[in-house]
Amino acid sequence: MHVVIPYLVGAILFGLGVYGVLRRRNAILVLMAVELMLNAINLIFVTADVSLRSALEGVVIEAWANPGAAAPGTGGVFTLFVIVLAAAEVGVGLAIVLQYYRTRNAVITDDVRLDAEEERVSG
Repeated sequence: MHVVIPYLVGAILFGLGVYGVLRRRNAILVLMAVELMLNAINLIFVTADVSLRSALEGVVIEAWANPGAAAPGTGGVFTLFVIVLAAAEVGVGLAIVLQYYRTRNAVITDDVRLDAEEERVSG
């Protein structure tokens, strides 16, 4: 398979994620768009790792650079790190969205007030 195809798919996925973050009003859909962007980055990391490994086939790894064995796949390591961060982001993001929904009965991001002054509803 040609290397350009996964890069192009990753760029398209990232663009769709950016569009989703900028255009969506629902907080859950914004979180899903952020996840789409993170998965696009994972695809690009793994593709870059595989393509660089194939380009460096036959190159001797110096003993001072990596004592012990061949270099591990850094694209896979970065991908696992991004997956862990995405799981934490989903947990915290959903907790914030659920708490906001409990207090306001809506999750429309245009109506979120970010200032410290709160509206008091007497009831």
